[in-house]
Amino acid sequence: MSVTGKTAPATAGVAPEEACPIAPVVDIVFSRWTTPILWTLSEYGRQRFVELERRITTITPKVLTQRLRQLERDGLLTRAYHPEVPPRVEYEISDLGRSLAPLFAALADWSVNLGKVKQARLAYDAQGPARRGVTAG
Repeated sequence: MSVTGKTAPATAGVAPEEACPIAPVVDIVFSRWTTPILWTLSEYGRQRFVELERRITTITPKVLTQRLRQLERDGLLTRAYHPEVPPRVEYEISDLGRSLAPLFAALADWSVNLGKVKQARLAYDAQGPARRGVTAG
């Protein structure tokens, strides 16, 4: 059964994106820095590069530049260049990026389960390698 409750078709010899139709969505939306960037733009509105850099403190300037370019290419944000002295560049979440809000809201709602995930991990780790069927190799 699939996530939608329908029986999943056989996937032998099928490209991964065809076997799991949400895989391309996951690749776009959940790339390492996509969610913090989109959340910041959604929460604080239009931002300059340095403002994003200050708000997302663990991202390097190089990676932020790469992710902003990719998000612009994907249509999830817009980049406005203002030819002033000094030049000013601003980033803003696009309508397409905003359309992800229900998805992010659903994930935020699901986050109430993180305590259960932590408990499951602790229980699993407490079993030790032998109980999990792991042998030294």
